[in-house]
Amino acid sequence: MHATITLLPGDGIGPEVVAAGMAVLAKIAQAYGHSFDFHEALIGGAAIDACGDPLPPESLALCQQADAILLGAVGGPKWSDPNAPIRPEQGLLKLRKELGLFANLRPVTVHPDLMDLAPVKSDRLVGVDLLVVRELTGGIYFGEKRRDGDVAFDGCSYSVTEVERVVRLAARLAGKRKGRLTQVDKANVMETSRLWRQVTTRVIADEFPHIALEHQLVDSMAMHLIAKPASYDVIVTENLFGDILTDEAALLAGSLGLLPSASLGNGGPGVYEPIHGSAPDIAGLDKANPIGTILSVAMLLRWSLKLETEAVAIENAVASVLSAGLRTADIAAGGPSLGTQAMTEAILAAL
Repeated sequence: MHATITLLPGDGIGPEVVAAGMAVLAKIAQAYGHSFDFHEALIGGAAIDACGDPLPPESLALCQQADAILLGAVGGPKWSDPNAPIRPEQGLLKLRKELGLFANLRPVTVHPDLMDLAPVKSDRLVGVDLLVVRELTGGIYFGEKRRDGDVAFDGCSYSVTEVERVVRLAARLAGKRKGRLTQVDKANVMETSRLWRQVTTRVIADEFPHIALEHQLVDSMAMHLIAKPASYDVIVTENLFGDILTDEAALLAGSLGLLPSASLGNGGPGVYEPIHGSAPDIAGLDKANPIGTILSVAMLLRWSLKLETEAVAIENAVASVLSAGLRTADIAAGGPSLGTQAMTEAILAAL
């Protein structure tokens, strides 16, 4: 197959981990007879420094023309002034909105050899295999924002259509897994949450009666993710709650550096990125864990290019390297560790 992939390295460790992802894609192309064209573009703080725009028009155009997009990370202390009119994160939000990427998928599994790294008793991690589906283009992040003297305002709104489409996707995914869907809200106090609960209940009853549905308040869900994470299959929720819960769930795996994500819409290119941030304190030091990005490449192959065999090959290679005891600093628990490049080379060899 031939595909065009836009690379958005971004800030901090973004360029290092995207280089690792590109190396894996090149290896897959060679091994399986594919042809991938790579085009690099600016986003985030690097784009602000270069042209004053966190998502320049030429970057957006390259993304719109691509079959898939691999993103590193955006942001850092250099651009962290809360009063700055332009921030790196605005580029990411605009990219999601312009591409119609309404759903963010974050799978969380726990490698058996890494259970002791999580700040949770290892017996609670046995069998953890969950998928969080976060609505990505609505809610408070995209609502009206204003400040009037000593009062600040952030508006949160959702439409029935916005809720329906992400719930349908989550239900389809649940149907391919264990058939269980947990919808998370704050329906006891928020009107948007009451809409979420009402719409979710109707969509599941009318269109997915074979799916077992439960509702959880977000504060209870935060507790249950730690107390009994293996009890959950697919979790669907709104933008803000999903942002918070997915970082919490990532700790179950032992490190933010291990986990991938996919942002999907209706038919256009998806954006694939590790869930970690730009980690500017280790940027350029060959200390970043490339596994989250490399597993994001597996998701890119699965979801955008429909190359399931190749995706599984990458996931198996990562698992075999971890089973062999190879570690980056964030998961080494004080023992010997590999740098970004050495871990990438080990995974390439496993492929």
